[in-house]
Amino acid sequence: MSDEQTTAAAPRSLAEALRARDDGSLAALLRARPDLLGPVPNDMTQLATRAGTRASVIRALERLDRYTQQVAQALAVAPDPTTYATLRTLLPGEGSAAALPRAVATLRGQALAWGGDDQLRLVRTARELLAPTPQHPSPTGLGPTVAEVTSGMSPGRVQEIVAAAGLPSTHDPVSAVAALTGLFTDPTRMSALLDEAPAESIDVLNRLVWGPPYGQVTAQPAAHLRWLLDRGLLVPTNPGTVVLPREVALHLRGGRAHRALEPLAPPVREKAAHRPQVVDAAAAAEAYTAVSTVEELLKDWDEGGPAVLRAGGLSVRDLKRTAVALDSTEQTTAFWVELAYAAGLLAPDGEADERYSATPAYDEWVLLPPAERWERIAAAWLPATRTAGLVGGRDSKDRTLSALGPHLDRSAAPEVRGRVLALLLDELPEGASPEPDSVIERLTWERPSPAALDLRTRLAQWTLAEAELLGVTGRGALSAHGRALLQAPDDDHAAPHPLTPAEAALTAARAAKLLAPLLPEPLDHVLLQADLTAVAPGPLERPLADALSVIADVESKGGATVYRFTPGSVRRALDSGRTASDLQTFLTEHSRTPVPQPLAYLIDDVARRHGHLRIGAASAYVRCDDDTVLGEILADRRSAPLRLRRVAPTVLAAQADPGTLLEGLRSMGFAPAAETPEGDVMIARAHAHRTPPRTAPAPVPDGPPLPDDTLIDAALRAIRAGDAASTAPRKQAPAHPGNGELPRTGSAETLATMQAAVLTGEALWIGYVNAEGAASQRVIAPVRVEGGFVTAYDHTADEVRTYPLHRVTGVAELSEQ
Repeated sequence: MSDEQTTAAAPRSLAEALRARDDGSLAALLRARPDLLGPVPNDMTQLATRAGTRASVIRALERLDRYTQQVAQALAVAPDPTTYATLRTLLPGEGSAAALPRAVATLRGQALAWGGDDQLRLVRTARELLAPTPQHPSPTGLGPTVAEVTSGMSPGRVQEIVAAAGLPSTHDPVSAVAALTGLFTDPTRMSALLDEAPAESIDVLNRLVWGPPYGQVTAQPAAHLRWLLDRGLLVPTNPGTVVLPREVALHLRGGRAHRALEPLAPPVREKAAHRPQVVDAAAAAEAYTAVSTVEELLKDWDEGGPAVLRAGGLSVRDLKRTAVALDSTEQTTAFWVELAYAAGLLAPDGEADERYSATPAYDEWVLLPPAERWERIAAAWLPATRTAGLVGGRDSKDRTLSALGPHLDRSAAPEVRGRVLALLLDELPEGASPEPDSVIERLTWERPSPAALDLRTRLAQWTLAEAELLGVTGRGALSAHGRALLQAPDDDHAAPHPLTPAEAALTAARAAKLLAPLLPEPLDHVLLQADLTAVAPGPLERPLADALSVIADVESKGGATVYRFTPGSVRRALDSGRTASDLQTFLTEHSRTPVPQPLAYLIDDVARRHGHLRIGAASAYVRCDDDTVLGEILADRRSAPLRLRRVAPTVLAAQADPGTLLEGLRSMGFAPAAETPEGDVMIARAHAHRTPPRTAPAPVPDGPPLPDDTLIDAALRAIRAGDAASTAPRKQAPAHPGNGELPRTGSAETLATMQAAVLTGEALWIGYVNAEGAASQRVIAPVRVEGGFVTAYDHTADEVRTYPLHRVTGVAELSEQ
């Protein structure tokens, strides 16, 4: 192909460059920048305009990796247009030579740059954002060009600089600036000029060369500064301020746009290596602990959890109390609370005195096998935008962020979470745990935007910690079921984008199948010890665990759970309606060791005293067949707050309510039982409190949703068809000479032209405004005109449609071409 043909074929605008792309390239653009589809552009011109809007360009630039951003910054300080060879000079180095084609292709692919290698351009908005200005210095450290910095200088002063630099005078300022630019960009002549400079002048240039390029001078500058000012090597911008022209800085840098280039992504370093079997076993143990902890949390709130704060969320006091109950830290407890909420197992009950409670979904969840319970919470964690790590921090108004409260959503969380785990999957061998700092370095290189850097760093740290708590990783390394959680359905690599809740549910189900064989089988027995403890050597079957939690208190957790029998725990079992013989039989049936004598004595002793005292409502009373016991109570100074008095030999009346009276006598070492008005022992059974049915909170999206293939295909067809309509050759009426506007004709002329086209079968170009007020242009072939409507084959939509004539702005005939 000749040079003339190449020039003729070169695109003259971004719209022409987009028009020349194939559907695959345009589909990749729409996936990378989904905001371009809201709404679907009418044609390529509108797509190019939208791709050049400030908000869209900023969003696209922030999502580039560090080296691609450096390439865009180099394009912003290069001539417009520039050549690939010039860009290669600005970005030297072997690593850069290999990475530059990929970076340029990325910029072109995302419509941030366009043109061939001989006329490469950055889109105007991107150039304005990245070009150096006094208010917004460039990351390159370069200043304005000679032409820009001398634009407000008097012609006489420009001629003085030209003469001082040893150049012949010119007849106008434009040619003078061009001569200076030619001098500063000529390495040989520039080196000769600098050889004449005083050493102090070179020191000044060296201090400014890598930026910032601005410096301060006095009204009477020193001789070495005057030498630089006279020759245009420093140029005044404001009184007392000078700048180093871009061409001078590039010469001093050896043509480099950046001091340090980062063309290669930093590797994720390996911290430790473990056998995959060890990792899977450790992760499975953590997964079972995660399920058990969520269950324990909701069981603790079974009869109604903490109150909801007026502003929403959990109070600091309630979070601390829950942390003590779970034997965990407040930050970890906040994670479990938020995880249960994200999984739809926990919600406010919506009552007047609003409290947090388990949802009906919890009752279904708790009956599932452990692997399926883990599947539910893992599927909720992966796409969740609520960020437990923020709990305890401050919002923009200096208010404390509370667990389950507002303002915890961070739309970047799913993307960072998925990317951190993807690095573990794709960059490390099985069984290897990462060096956390190297993961953060990699994330920073991939998305170096300063505005989001701190948040993304913290999200990465929280992801590593939460993955370990949840059992996705074991000993810091990704487990087999963790890999399945991240992998795309038909690929061994991580999914290329953050998973939607539906996709996360599918991958979690696949992961749960790998996890199930690794989880321990529930046991039907415990080991009773002579020190009034029972050891559960593993997870217990649910009925056994529920019953044992009533009879005994959990003393320690871990690989084996230790339960301790106390008078209070035995009394709790008796209050629930069990008898001493029931307890003895239960322990005998479920213990691999005989019931120790101290435990049998404890049960019998508490049962013998249980119910000896009876409490009812007077306000409250105490009755006992043994009046000496009542006398002992009255004589005890600890009973004074209860304000007891004897009303009969076997009855005491109290001014406290029955509940307070029960607790007071129990604290004194007695074992009273509440009774009904009929005098029967009142059986104490827990009443589970549930919220109405609730849906899990939806993740807050990070910008527009990622379009699926169906939407992209439909959008491409609409854009191509609209572009064909807008560029179709048409006859121009003298009154309507513009090609970029919709045709405008009167209603009578529109109707007559439509009816004539029905007879001749010709296609027409029309302007149309839909019910939402959006204007578009279309090419139609009218088939029938009646009743105020035109039925036509729409070449733009590739189908037969009917349009109201009153919404047609005008009509024009297409040219015979």
